[in-house]
Amino acid sequence: MANNSQSGGGFINNLGKIYGLYTGGFAGFVIFLAILEQMGVSNQVIGYLFVFLTIGVYALIGIISRTAEMGEYYVAGRRVPALYNGMATGSDWMSAASFIGMAGSLYLLGYDGLAFVLGWTGGYLLVSILLAPYLRKFGQYTVPDFLGARYGGNLARFCGVIVLISASFTYVTAQIFGVGIIASRFLGISFELAVFVGLAGILVCSMLGGMRAVTWTQVAQYIILIIAYLIPVVILSAKVTGVPIPQLMYGQALEKIEVIEKTLGVVKGHTAAFSNAQGVMNFTDGLNFFALIFCLMVGTAALPHILMRYFTTPSVREARQSVAWSLFFIFLLYFTAPSYAAFAKLEVYQNVIGQQITALPGWVQSWGAIGLVGACDAANADTIYALCKGVKGNADGILQLNEFRIHTDAIVLATPEIAGLPYVIAGLVAAGGLAAALSTADGLLLAIANALSHDIYYRMVDPHAPTARRLIISRVLLIVVAIAAAYVASLKPSTILAMVSWAFSIAASGLFPALVMGIWWKRTSNTGAVAGMIAGYGVCLYYLITTQFYGAPLWFGVRNISCGLFGIPAAFIVTYVVSLMTAAPSKEMQDFIDSIRVPAGDVKLARTEDAISH
Repeated sequence: MANNSQSGGGFINNLGKIYGLYTGGFAGFVIFLAILEQMGVSNQVIGYLFVFLTIGVYALIGIISRTAEMGEYYVAGRRVPALYNGMATGSDWMSAASFIGMAGSLYLLGYDGLAFVLGWTGGYLLVSILLAPYLRKFGQYTVPDFLGARYGGNLARFCGVIVLISASFTYVTAQIFGVGIIASRFLGISFELAVFVGLAGILVCSMLGGMRAVTWTQVAQYIILIIAYLIPVVILSAKVTGVPIPQLMYGQALEKIEVIEKTLGVVKGHTAAFSNAQGVMNFTDGLNFFALIFCLMVGTAALPHILMRYFTTPSVREARQSVAWSLFFIFLLYFTAPSYAAFAKLEVYQNVIGQQITALPGWVQSWGAIGLVGACDAANADTIYALCKGVKGNADGILQLNEFRIHTDAIVLATPEIAGLPYVIAGLVAAGGLAAALSTADGLLLAIANALSHDIYYRMVDPHAPTARRLIISRVLLIVVAIAAAYVASLKPSTILAMVSWAFSIAASGLFPALVMGIWWKRTSNTGAVAGMIAGYGVCLYYLITTQFYGAPLWFGVRNISCGLFGIPAAFIVTYVVSLMTAAPSKEMQDFIDSIRVPAGDVKLARTEDAISH
């Protein structure tokens, strides 16, 4: 399919027109559904249309972009301009954690929730300065490819694959968890079934077209998710302040919240009460706050599905530009998240607290039925409101502040209904959340499948495997991994933010030191890198598993979502010490390192058992 129009110059040259028409079409679709709502079409029908038609569009893009070429499947032919690669990276990056969970964290934790914003955005500075241009200059398909070439063979490659799969599987489980929440609420099906229903949209894109299909789908998904995120909070800003610029006006919402909290007798306990009830980490302790920022920053620079995106640009220069565009597109959402949290809390205080339990709107029961909202008076504390179990209500029929529970993962999705906005806005937000979760899941599943089929099967098992067989194996493995992740997600192992944070720490501990030292310290030896990866990954995973599942005490009070705080330095120290104790890399290898640091010129690959041709 080398001459497929998707990969030709005509398609690339007309990207602005194509996605402009797509954006206009989506806007028309939303207006059409708004008209249907005014005509009396049921909310359930509108929810079904939003979910299935948007997934259908993504599936169509995946089918159109299908490919059987290895270069197109793995790196989209390296034809993606920096602007659109930045948009795709933003979509790949802004997962269910960013879209669904971050504003909820700010809602519940206030300033302490900014650790997520600071860590995630700060990580892109590390990506742009330390890694992205040099991995693009290297010019192959995957992160384990680089590790195999830099550290002389399959052992380093295999270690990289293990870390990649562990981090990516944890991350994709969180995305499917988010898909399950949306599908169960807006399709009216059980959460356990919803996670498997959501796999259809994920698999069609990534299975058929690989990186090319995922890239163009993620651009489309970014357009939907950013529109869906901005519209509700713009409406609320105009409603509350008269100015439709929420990023600048949410201070007025905070002032009103402060006044209301004084009348409710809230000093500081509201945040703590929510965080304790929901199992959300409360980062009042400075060590935990900065530990989380550190782990998220380093993890950002080590996530394989993000680093893969910079293999798709036409040049090293465009890889750098792509990082800048990524930051801009991410900024649009992250700059809005605090205002979303503020206006959402104000709507809860004004429209929910102090109301008659029997007169609460239908959304309370709808979200309560899937365990994300609780109105905890004595009469219904143990019925449909799972969050209310163990909470003693006043039995006065009036919903008090201490009787209301809302999960972090429900804040963004439920806010349009809380504020009494038209249901089409709620459906739009659901479509945006679905786009965020699906886009990241696509990238993660592709990273896992590529690691198994390319780095394990092709590089280590059968180097002479034909292209067709490699693609079939990749697609089969992708389905198997997706089903396994959906099963784990159906067990509800934790909140979206917690699972995503674990993934960042795992990637940071196992991959970041080996990648950075491999580029910036030529003395790093093969044995040192492997020992460092094993040490960092092992320490991180040990701390996470023992504290989360076996009740082990915390080290220095550090929450396990920041388990990378121990794994990252362990990896750096072990890599450094073992490298000094073992033989230095060959002159050829040091020339290879020098060659990838220079933007122009060829890469001088060393002769290793894993040498690859350019």
